[in-house]
Amino acid sequence: MPASSANLSELPAGPNVKGKLSRDDLIMRGGMAVIALYLIVTLALPLYTMLSKSFSTYQFQLSQYEFQVSDEDGIFDGTIVSGTDLNNKTGAYELTDLSTGSDGRLGVTAFFLDFSFRSPVHYQLRNTVEGGRFLVGSTLYDDTQWLELDSNTFRRVQLRPVQARGIDNFINYFSTPALFNSIKNSLWISLLSTLVTVSLAFWFAYALNRSCMRFKGLFRLIAMAPILVPSLLPGIALVYLFGNQGMLKELLFGASIYGPIGIVIGSVFFTFPHAFLIITTALAISDGRLYEAASSLRASPWRTFWTVTIPGARYGLISAAFVVFNLVITDFGLPKVIGGQFNVLAVDIYKQVIGQQNFEMGAVVSVILIIPAIFAFIIDRLVQSKQISSLTARSVPYQPKPDRRTDAIFLIYCSFVGLFIIGMLAVCQFAALVKFWPYDLSLSLNNYQFDKMDGGGWGAYFNSIKLGLLTAVAGTAIVFFGAYLVEKSNGFFLGRAAFQMIAMLPMAIPGMVLGLAYIFFFNNPSNPLHAIYGTMAILVVCTVTHFYTVSHLTAVTALKQMDREFESVSASLKQPTLKLFSRVTVPVCLPSVLDISIYLFINAMTTVSAVVFLYSPKTALASIAVLNMDDAGDIAPAAAMGMMIFYTNAAARIIHLFISKGVLARTQAWRTR
Repeated sequence: MPASSANLSELPAGPNVKGKLSRDDLIMRGGMAVIALYLIVTLALPLYTMLSKSFSTYQFQLSQYEFQVSDEDGIFDGTIVSGTDLNNKTGAYELTDLSTGSDGRLGVTAFFLDFSFRSPVHYQLRNTVEGGRFLVGSTLYDDTQWLELDSNTFRRVQLRPVQARGIDNFINYFSTPALFNSIKNSLWISLLSTLVTVSLAFWFAYALNRSCMRFKGLFRLIAMAPILVPSLLPGIALVYLFGNQGMLKELLFGASIYGPIGIVIGSVFFTFPHAFLIITTALAISDGRLYEAASSLRASPWRTFWTVTIPGARYGLISAAFVVFNLVITDFGLPKVIGGQFNVLAVDIYKQVIGQQNFEMGAVVSVILIIPAIFAFIIDRLVQSKQISSLTARSVPYQPKPDRRTDAIFLIYCSFVGLFIIGMLAVCQFAALVKFWPYDLSLSLNNYQFDKMDGGGWGAYFNSIKLGLLTAVAGTAIVFFGAYLVEKSNGFFLGRAAFQMIAMLPMAIPGMVLGLAYIFFFNNPSNPLHAIYGTMAILVVCTVTHFYTVSHLTAVTALKQMDREFESVSASLKQPTLKLFSRVTVPVCLPSVLDISIYLFINAMTTVSAVVFLYSPKTALASIAVLNMDDAGDIAPAAAMGMMIFYTNAAARIIHLFISKGVLARTQAWRTR
């Protein structure tokens, strides 16, 4: 061996040298960190605050207060009695009365059975420990000094609760039969609705993909119509159809639509398009060679259905089932309108927060509601992760063959489903145009005079359009740029995986839970972001965050279709990444960008649960106006506002279609070369 070679082999191995991050890498990682911080602030921190609130218990500690009573001459004899002793003597309050919310009050005059505000007797009271609190009118006293009051002033004294940590709220919830029963109601309603919806949607999708029936395009449009309306609208339609003065109430044979029957029918209506889309996608990618093999083996159509069609679509069916289950169990609008006395978890949150001002118990119900929602989401993701590709390069698209009998049966079936969907919308529109149901059926536009009714008037409608536009613009920019950063960044695998996990979280969080979490987090004067509470900004932030996951997945799917060689070529030409993003990536992915924007706009127009706790008189929304008018008994105006939302979303979809055919014809011309 030459001496030079020997010397080289004896040299110690040097340390691994990491490549220096380029300016573009730093920009992309910084941008990813900013959007991740946005999701942490708008999702993780509010949820943590809400979870912490659910373990906050408030109770009146009577032992922390002492009282003295004078004689009629105002002289005190030095006898001191604690609040606990007084309560034991008089039995004024039971143990359950001492558990309360953060804003609870407890009057002290109940401790004195012979109390009279006209009596010349004087009273003294004090806190025995620092931090004990009581109110005299609106004045708070938290020191340990004696305070003397006459009888007239003493009747205004109220004790304040003391905060502690523990699971007492959960124990109280599960020990209350009416509240605990909501869990059972929510689960079985969701399971039943899922079974009915997935069954109907499967055969509808099967008819459109496996037959040669006529009017397929029309039926696809009809199937997607429920997406354009808030979930409250089917409840209103069912009231007009089967309510106490409904057109078809006799068809229920004495049963009431107000309860589980109404919730299930309405849930089928508004979740049908979601199940239909997922199942259609699963059926559309079937390999025609499998059906040719089954035919050559002389398998019957029924055997082919169970051995080829169902196995091929099983992942789509499972995914559709979990999506529908999640939508039903977390929905608030429909059970609020048509549920009657049938309590479910989402409505319980509303009742606890709005009806009883018990925010801690509302947080408890929210935590309970998250559990089945997250469970369904995790199982759905696991099922999708195990799904293998059923469409390969050798696959042959399945082409259905005409069969007059089968095509006629499917046409009749789809017509019934389409009639159900169109009928619900038509009933709402008819009710909106009738003067006074059911006594004066002459047509009028009086129900569209929203400014004369509760709910926010026409201002609420225009606020919804403003929210939709702001959400579409801001949300699309945030979501698409975030997806670009996580998909096209070099290295940084741990950070990208963490970002993907955070981006998936919003899909598992019900809207009611997110809205309540925003109250706890943003309605805190010590929070620097408190200024946006009660403004349009917090509605935009909440809506973008609530619908972030689906938009993110849409953007990532589009970006995965672009070869990473684009970034390599850009780097070799020393072009900035942001220039490549604006001039190449965005134009190529423009169809998906527009899909994200219309998705966010429509959901901003129809959402109820996510914003029901966050709007102010100046930022009332059309969907909230439907809820408020229905609560006030103005059902026909509520139907009118719901139909305005439908027509607005339909117009937005038409505009989206024209843009797709016009602008995209130029930006996507390369696809036809």
